[in-house]
Amino acid sequence: MKNTTNTYFDLAGGSPNLRISGFGRFGIFVAFGLICLALSLITPNFLTWSNLTIVVTQVSINALLAFGVTFVIITGGIDLSLGSMVAVAGVVAASFAHPDTYPVVVPIFMGLLAGVVMGAFNGFVITRSNVPPFIVTLGTMTIGRGLALILSKGRPISNLSDSFNFIGGGQLLGIPMPIFILIILFVICAVLLNKTVLGRYMYAIGGNEQAARASGIPLKKIKMVVYTLCGGLAGIAGILLTSRITTGQPNAGAGFELDAIAAAIIGGTSTSGGTGTMAGALIGALLIGVISNGLDLLNVTSYYQQVVMGVIIIGAVVLDSLNHKK
Repeated sequence: MKNTTNTYFDLAGGSPNLRISGFGRFGIFVAFGLICLALSLITPNFLTWSNLTIVVTQVSINALLAFGVTFVIITGGIDLSLGSMVAVAGVVAASFAHPDTYPVVVPIFMGLLAGVVMGAFNGFVITRSNVPPFIVTLGTMTIGRGLALILSKGRPISNLSDSFNFIGGGQLLGIPMPIFILIILFVICAVLLNKTVLGRYMYAIGGNEQAARASGIPLKKIKMVVYTLCGGLAGIAGILLTSRITTGQPNAGAGFELDAIAAAIIGGTSTSGGTGTMAGALIGALLIGVISNGLDLLNVTSYYQQVVMGVIIIGAVVLDSLNHKK
């Protein structure tokens, strides 16, 4: 089976493989620390409490999506429908979140259910056919956009209850609720990936699918669960976004799938499968958010920000390629 821990044994000569592996595992944390240090020296507003909470709050949605797509990429798949699932879940949740209609648990449940159903649909089609995940989720992305427009009749859904808006816009002990939600889901996802049989199966499937099948791992069931988990996290992200902007927008989430995949890859998740961590996905999302925030503080236009993000993504993929080159 393909080695999934990026361990190299050529220690005597300080091989390039060893150095690349070390950077792949820890370089993102070093880079994140250096960027934060540089920004704190360049602009005094960066390390203020208000700015840091704004950064993490803004990052929370992308991080949740990055957690879900990390599960998928580890198994050797991909999901391009994340943004559409965010829109559908947000519209569905907003439809049940009007004041004096349903308890707040109802829109939360319905939005989560919408994401789970779409994720399960991806998993079902992928596991029951030979169609690549790229094509299936590309189709689901289009379907989701249409569903969001149909359910909302092409208009934003507003007039949401205060209890629902508190999810994305409220604070607890002076800390925004999205940060609490991010921390809780990070812990759950990390435990699921690192401490359960399901997590070990994910790594095994991504490391070598044929060997995993020969070992008796139920590939179809695991992939079904993985895509369903990804959809569920997208559903939560959709609820969070709708609550933050206090409106169910049918065009919400456009391009979110690319940001989430970028965060996962920047955080060390291998595009070839079998490698990745939740900590890496979180740091990848934070790195994107910090760079964007720092460039805003430095009054750099969004055009240059897109160039910088593109360079970072390409660099991360190149490092991943070098790390797995024999």
